[in-house]
Amino acid sequence: MHTDSTGTTDSAPSGRRSRLTPEREAELYVATLDLLREMGYAALTMEAIATRAKAGKATLYRQWRSKPRLVAAALRHNKGASLVGLDTGSLRGDLYETVHRIAYGAAPDTALLASVAHAILGDPELGLAVREAIVDPEAAVLDRVLANAVARGEVAPDNPAVGLLAHLLIGAVTGRPLIEGCIADEEYLQRYIDAVVLPALLRH
Repeated sequence: MHTDSTGTTDSAPSGRRSRLTPEREAELYVATLDLLREMGYAALTMEAIATRAKAGKATLYRQWRSKPRLVAAALRHNKGASLVGLDTGSLRGDLYETVHRIAYGAAPDTALLASVAHAILGDPELGLAVREAIVDPEAAVLDRVLANAVARGEVAPDNPAVGLLAHLLIGAVTGRPLIEGCIADEEYLQRYIDAVVLPALLRH
Protein backbone atom coordinates (compact mmCIF):
# COMPACT_ATOMS: atom_id res chain seq x y z
CA MET A 1 0.00 0.00 0.00
CA HIS A 2 1.07 3.60 -0.65
CA THR A 3 0.23 6.44 1.71
CA ASP A 4 0.73 10.03 0.59
CA SER A 5 1.09 13.00 2.90
CA THR A 6 -2.68 13.40 3.11
CA GLY A 7 -2.93 9.97 4.75
CA THR A 8 -4.78 8.53 1.76
CA THR A 9 -3.79 5.00 0.79
CA ASP A 10 -3.63 3.51 -2.65
CA SER A 11 -2.89 0.10 -4.05
CA ALA A 12 0.77 -0.82 -4.44
CA PRO A 13 2.08 -0.82 -7.98
CA SER A 14 2.06 -4.17 -9.73
CA GLY A 15 5.55 -3.59 -11.17
CA ARG A 16 4.13 -3.20 -14.69
CA ARG A 17 4.08 0.32 -16.08
CA SER A 18 0.85 1.44 -17.70
CA ARG A 19 0.94 2.34 -21.36
CA LEU A 20 0.56 6.08 -21.26
CA THR A 21 0.96 7.95 -24.51
CA PRO A 22 3.78 10.53 -24.68
CA GLU A 23 1.11 13.23 -24.84
CA ARG A 24 -0.55 11.98 -21.66
CA GLU A 25 2.79 11.70 -19.87
CA ALA A 26 3.55 15.29 -20.88
CA GLU A 27 0.19 16.41 -19.43
CA LEU A 28 1.01 14.72 -16.14
CA TYR A 29 4.44 16.36 -16.06
CA VAL A 30 2.90 19.78 -16.67
CA ALA A 31 0.41 19.24 -13.84
CA THR A 32 3.21 18.12 -11.53
CA LEU A 33 5.43 21.13 -12.26
CA ASP A 34 2.55 23.61 -12.10
CA LEU A 35 1.65 22.35 -8.64
CA LEU A 36 5.30 22.30 -7.61
CA ARG A 37 5.54 25.99 -8.50
CA GLU A 38 2.29 26.78 -6.70
CA MET A 39 2.72 24.89 -3.43
CA GLY A 40 6.32 23.73 -3.16
CA TYR A 41 7.61 20.19 -2.87
CA ALA A 42 6.69 19.53 0.76
CA ALA A 43 2.99 20.30 0.25
CA LEU A 44 2.75 18.53 -3.09
CA THR A 45 0.88 15.21 -3.00
CA MET A 46 0.14 12.51 -5.52
CA GLU A 47 -3.55 13.10 -4.83
CA ALA A 48 -3.22 16.76 -5.82
CA ILE A 49 -1.40 15.82 -9.02
CA ALA A 50 -4.03 13.20 -9.87
CA THR A 51 -6.83 15.72 -9.29
CA ARG A 52 -5.15 18.45 -11.38
CA ALA A 53 -4.37 16.03 -14.23
CA LYS A 54 -7.70 14.19 -14.01
CA ALA A 55 -5.89 10.91 -13.46
CA GLY A 56 -6.11 8.11 -10.93
CA LYS A 57 -3.52 7.89 -8.18
CA ALA A 58 -3.08 4.22 -9.04
CA THR A 59 -1.96 5.27 -12.51
CA LEU A 60 0.65 7.62 -11.07
CA TYR A 61 1.99 4.96 -8.71
CA ARG A 62 2.12 2.31 -11.44
CA GLN A 63 4.06 4.64 -13.71
CA TRP A 64 6.44 6.34 -11.25
CA ARG A 65 6.07 4.46 -7.92
CA SER A 66 6.47 7.57 -5.72
CA LYS A 67 6.23 11.36 -5.61
CA PRO A 68 10.03 11.83 -5.72
CA ARG A 69 10.32 9.74 -8.89
CA LEU A 70 7.45 11.56 -10.58
CA VAL A 71 8.90 14.96 -9.71
CA ALA A 72 12.35 13.94 -10.95
CA ALA A 73 10.89 12.63 -14.22
CA ALA A 74 8.90 15.84 -14.68
CA LEU A 75 12.00 17.96 -14.11
CA ARG A 76 13.95 15.91 -16.62
CA HIS A 77 11.15 16.24 -19.18
CA ASN A 78 11.13 20.01 -18.58
CA LYS A 79 14.85 20.47 -19.25
CA GLY A 80 15.47 22.82 -22.16
CA ALA A 81 18.42 20.94 -23.64
CA SER A 82 20.56 17.87 -23.08
CA LEU A 83 24.35 17.66 -23.08
CA VAL A 84 24.27 14.44 -25.14
CA GLY A 85 26.50 14.52 -28.22
CA LEU A 86 28.76 17.27 -26.89
CA ASP A 87 32.10 17.26 -28.77
CA THR A 88 33.45 20.42 -30.41
CA GLY A 89 37.07 19.31 -30.51
CA SER A 90 38.40 21.52 -27.71
CA LEU A 91 37.79 21.84 -24.00
CA ARG A 92 36.90 25.53 -24.21
CA GLY A 93 34.52 24.83 -27.09
CA ASP A 94 32.88 21.98 -25.21
CA LEU A 95 32.45 24.10 -22.08
CA TYR A 96 31.03 27.02 -24.05
CA GLU A 97 28.57 24.68 -25.73
CA THR A 98 27.71 23.23 -22.32
CA VAL A 99 26.81 26.61 -20.86
CA HIS A 100 24.93 27.54 -24.04
CA ARG A 101 22.68 24.51 -23.51
CA ILE A 102 22.40 25.13 -19.77
CA ALA A 103 21.45 28.76 -20.30
CA TYR A 104 18.78 27.78 -22.83
CA GLY A 105 16.70 26.27 -20.04
CA ALA A 106 17.94 28.42 -17.17
CA ALA A 107 14.94 30.72 -16.79
CA PRO A 108 12.24 28.04 -16.42
CA ASP A 109 14.45 25.55 -14.60
CA THR A 110 16.29 27.58 -11.96
CA ALA A 111 13.43 28.31 -9.56
CA LEU A 112 12.10 24.76 -9.76
CA LEU A 113 15.50 23.18 -9.24
CA ALA A 114 16.25 25.53 -6.33
CA SER A 115 13.05 24.53 -4.53
CA VAL A 116 13.72 20.85 -5.11
CA ALA A 117 17.38 21.21 -4.07
CA HIS A 118 16.19 22.52 -0.70
CA ALA A 119 13.76 19.60 -0.33
CA ILE A 120 16.50 17.08 -1.14
CA LEU A 121 18.23 17.89 2.17
CA GLY A 122 15.36 16.23 4.04
CA ASP A 123 14.32 13.61 1.48
CA PRO A 124 16.97 11.04 0.49
CA GLU A 125 14.59 9.33 -1.96
CA LEU A 126 14.10 12.61 -3.81
CA GLY A 127 17.85 13.15 -3.91
CA LEU A 128 18.41 9.70 -5.38
CA ALA A 129 15.64 10.17 -7.96
CA VAL A 130 17.00 13.54 -9.11
CA ARG A 131 20.54 12.20 -9.34
CA GLU A 132 19.41 9.20 -11.37
CA ALA A 133 17.13 11.16 -13.70
CA ILE A 134 19.08 14.39 -14.20
CA VAL A 135 22.47 14.68 -12.52
CA ASP A 136 24.09 11.34 -13.38
CA PRO A 137 23.35 11.41 -17.16
CA GLU A 138 24.69 14.97 -17.47
CA ALA A 139 27.71 14.24 -15.27
CA ALA A 140 28.53 11.26 -17.49
CA VAL A 141 28.67 13.60 -20.51
CA LEU A 142 30.97 15.97 -18.62
CA ASP A 143 33.18 13.01 -17.71
CA ARG A 144 33.54 12.24 -21.43
CA VAL A 145 34.32 15.89 -22.17
CA LEU A 146 37.14 15.78 -19.65
CA ALA A 147 38.36 12.38 -20.85
CA ASN A 148 38.60 13.83 -24.36
CA ALA A 149 40.49 16.84 -23.02
CA VAL A 150 42.92 14.58 -21.19
CA ALA A 151 43.42 12.51 -24.35
CA ARG A 152 44.18 15.69 -26.33
CA GLY A 153 46.71 16.74 -23.69
CA GLU A 154 44.73 19.80 -22.62
CA VAL A 155 44.18 18.61 -19.05
CA ALA A 156 46.53 16.65 -16.81
CA PRO A 157 44.90 13.37 -15.74
CA ASP A 158 45.88 13.94 -12.10
CA ASN A 159 44.42 17.46 -11.96
CA PRO A 160 42.25 17.51 -8.78
CA ALA A 161 39.70 19.80 -10.46
CA VAL A 162 38.75 17.04 -12.94
CA GLY A 163 36.37 15.49 -10.45
CA LEU A 164 34.75 18.81 -9.60
CA LEU A 165 33.53 20.09 -12.98
CA ALA A 166 29.87 19.24 -12.34
CA HIS A 167 30.10 20.86 -8.89
CA LEU A 168 31.57 24.03 -10.40
CA LEU A 169 28.87 24.35 -13.05
CA ILE A 170 25.97 23.56 -10.71
CA GLY A 171 27.39 26.02 -8.22
CA ALA A 172 27.42 28.78 -10.83
CA VAL A 173 23.86 28.09 -11.95
CA THR A 174 22.38 27.95 -8.45
CA GLY A 175 24.66 30.54 -6.83
CA ARG A 176 24.03 33.55 -9.03
CA PRO A 177 20.29 33.79 -8.27
CA LEU A 178 21.10 33.64 -4.56
CA ILE A 179 23.96 36.17 -4.64
CA GLU A 180 22.86 38.57 -7.39
CA GLY A 181 19.14 37.92 -7.76
CA CYS A 182 19.31 37.01 -11.45
CA ILE A 183 19.66 33.86 -13.49
CA ALA A 184 22.96 32.47 -14.72
CA ASP A 185 22.63 33.48 -18.37
CA GLU A 186 25.01 32.49 -21.15
CA GLU A 187 27.16 35.62 -20.95
CA TYR A 188 27.68 35.15 -17.21
CA LEU A 189 28.44 31.45 -17.57
CA GLN A 190 31.00 32.10 -20.32
CA ARG A 191 32.77 34.59 -18.06
CA TYR A 192 32.68 32.00 -15.29
CA ILE A 193 34.19 29.37 -17.60
CA ASP A 194 37.07 31.69 -18.57
CA ALA A 195 37.71 33.08 -15.07
CA VAL A 196 37.19 30.00 -12.90
CA VAL A 197 36.74 26.68 -14.68
CA LEU A 198 39.43 26.78 -17.36
CA PRO A 199 42.15 28.14 -15.05
CA ALA A 200 41.39 25.32 -12.61
CA LEU A 201 41.42 22.61 -15.26
CA LEU A 202 44.35 23.83 -17.34
CA ARG A 203 46.81 24.49 -14.52
CA HIS A 204 49.72 22.06 -14.38
